[in-house]
Amino acid sequence: MKKDIETKHDIEVLVNSFYDKVKQDPVIGYIFVDLVKVNWEKHLPVMYDFWENALFYTGNYTGNPMEMHKRLHHFATLKPEHFQQWTKLFMSTVDDLFSGEKALLAKQRALSISNIMQIKILHDDKKE
Repeated sequence: MKKDIETKHDIEVLVNSFYDKVKQDPVIGYIFVDLVKVNWEKHLPVMYDFWENALFYTGNYTGNPMEMHKRLHHFATLKPEHFQQWTKLFMSTVDDLFSGEKALLAKQRALSISNIMQIKILHDDKKE
């Protein structure tokens, strides 16, 4: 039986595994690798803090992911299928590695984040 997400180390395993999938993904990988050219040494610790805060309410994340993704949209033209693929990859990564209350919460948060970003970025973009 898989264990639940319990520690920052578990979050690091989740985030690293997820982004390993993202980098190879034919639908969204190019956004991270070719367009943004993500600096993984900087990005991954930020994502560890983000997910640790999202699951354990640590208060150690203070960024603004919405603004960053809005800027990204202006030069990468994000589409619903990008958000759907991100969500699919995240959910499958959680399911591959973990099971339990926090794992379920991680999937719920990911779905919520994806939906809110789609509404705020794609819908609001049509208003401009």
